[in-house]
Amino acid sequence: MKLELEDGFSCQGYSFGAPRSVSGELVFQTGMVGYPETLTDPSYRGQILVCTFPLQGNYGVPSREALDELLKDLPAYFEAAEIHVAGLVVASYSGENYSHFLAKSSLGAWLKENGVPAIHGVDTRAVTKRIRDEGSMLGRLLFQDEAVSNGNEFTNGSSVESSTASFKPLPWSNQNEQNLVADGEARAISML
Repeated sequence: MKLELEDGFSCQGYSFGAPRSVSGELVFQTGMVGYPETLTDPSYRGQILVCTFPLQGNYGVPSREALDELLKDLPAYFEAAEIHVAGLVVASYSGENYSHFLAKSSLGAWLKENGVPAIHGVDTRAVTKRIRDEGSMLGRLLFQDEAVSNGNEFTNGSSVESSTASFKPLPWSNQNEQNLVADGEARAISML
């Protein structure tokens, strides 16, 4: 997977969410814990979230079916019933090695269930500094389309060919140009 910023910066990493590309405003979050709550926070709707704390996914994701004891119709461990971010960027992802007594699945499995792409192996501090110094900007996560052979052989005589990554082009998308209130109202009505 590849992360591209509208100012021309790009880097490659590894996909661990849904296998698709996405575009949106790039924002960062500095919390050390709370990724289930952050990803479901409606204020991040349509944005690609960069987590500055290096390790993500280490305590998994709690039950999506458990409801709050007092409010009854709201999820117990989340801000909303769905993930609102368009994509997720992290430095290090723990994979299936999560550990918490409330955990029911991995972060990657939850993102895949909800169609949200994610990338790890990115220097999130450099990306965050770029956003902080240059201001709000658009970004996109591009899922690798295929490996394309360039026909080069290794000099030791091996017949293994090297390859370069190919990414499907995706137009820039700015959710600030969309009516998010109307979108939320339409979804609320369809849930009734």
